[in-house]
Amino acid sequence: MIRVSSVSRQLSRQWAKGLASVANLPNSKSPITSKLNFFNAVQNEGLIPTFRVLDGTGNLIDGAELPEIDESLAHRMYENMQLLPTLDNILYNVQRQGKISFYMTSHGEEATIIGSAAALALDDEVLAHQRNIPEGQYREMGVLLWRGFGVDNIMAQCFGNAEDTSTKGRQMPVHFGSPKLHFHTISSPLSTQIPQAAGVGYALRRDPSRRDRSIAACYFGEGAASEGGRNILNLLRTMIDIAIILLDFHAGMMLASTIPSPTLFIARNNGFAISTPSNEQYYGDGIASRGPGYGIDTVRVDGNDILAVLVAVREGRRRCLDQGRAVLIEAMSYRVGHHSTSDDSFAYRARAEVEDRKRIDNPIVRFRLFMESKGWWNAEAEQELKLRLKADVMKAFKRAEAIKRHELGELFTDVYGGEEPWNLVRLSLYFSGSVLITDPIIAEGATGGVDRFIEEVRWNLGAVASGIGEIQE
Repeated sequence: MIRVSSVSRQLSRQWAKGLASVANLPNSKSPITSKLNFFNAVQNEGLIPTFRVLDGTGNLIDGAELPEIDESLAHRMYENMQLLPTLDNILYNVQRQGKISFYMTSHGEEATIIGSAAALALDDEVLAHQRNIPEGQYREMGVLLWRGFGVDNIMAQCFGNAEDTSTKGRQMPVHFGSPKLHFHTISSPLSTQIPQAAGVGYALRRDPSRRDRSIAACYFGEGAASEGGRNILNLLRTMIDIAIILLDFHAGMMLASTIPSPTLFIARNNGFAISTPSNEQYYGDGIASRGPGYGIDTVRVDGNDILAVLVAVREGRRRCLDQGRAVLIEAMSYRVGHHSTSDDSFAYRARAEVEDRKRIDNPIVRFRLFMESKGWWNAEAEQELKLRLKADVMKAFKRAEAIKRHELGELFTDVYGGEEPWNLVRLSLYFSGSVLITDPIIAEGATGGVDRFIEEVRWNLGAVASGIGEIQE
């Protein structure tokens, strides 16, 4: 006869033995261990590996597989890679001549930008970021070019002329946008589009017509929490900025991982947050190490290898669609150019370092060598392409320079839905020349009379200019 008490004790012992191997903890399936073991890596083998397809000479590395790419696609990718430095060189010099107020180049990051653009669908929603967290992201111009934005539109936005469809001349240069091309307008505030991208992805997942074919793609850089004040007077403001940055990044990643949201986060780790090198920005293993903490599929890729970027973004996009969840890609590259026209990077890094990187690991040269090895390119084609691109860009530049600016009255349109506030109506009428400064509508409405009104206008415009100056620096 089997006693109930003995069976109960046996079951209790088996249950307790099971507890020794699997934790019976709230919301956790973590195994139990008797060894005290602190860890500081997301992988047992140490540092996160970097995915690569081509070596520096354009040849497949051992074990690599060539992605699906034909000669036509390769030509288009290479032409867009060459178009970026052509535009950058001319517009950088145009800014130095005082014809535009600001510019940022993409030198050294062409493979990351064009490779990812080629892997995304044309109706995937793209959100590109400004400034820190991470670092200033005015560098996704190549995504718009890939989608057919055109050199004329690039020039129109940088000059802020009457053909500027992105911002109607109301923003700094390189703040592009195009609803038609599913490219959300770049904004200057810190990292605001990281949580917005998670929301966009969630909206796509809820849309029956798009949930199976579209994702949100969010670009940002690596520099964030290590940013510090340049002097003691800036310390408090800097601490607040860092807190906002971290909250935006954390909120966006948490939102995308828990809702969940099909958002592809593309972190471009180019080695610098303005003047702060990456080895002073964080102590952990880059940005990729943060992905698993949010439960997000993550990969690190050689950002100077356009084929590796193409493969990684294609697969990341597939996972976003199939799983309806976020994916994080960290693309490792090097910012060859200055941070912006407001920066002299040789004040904090050696010129020889930059020249070495340009010579040893140039993403454009690497892809060109690959194309030459396939018989898809030669020196004659190279010369013809460079001459044609330069001629096209110079033609667009001269045309944009001659086009008039938007009317001042446009400063206040497209800001509010419905009826505009009375003060904006007055300002719009004044700037458009529809009313004189002595007109009763202005004199009566302005507290303190006309003189006070003029002072308010001047003060408000000065505050706007001052804010833009702070963002630029």
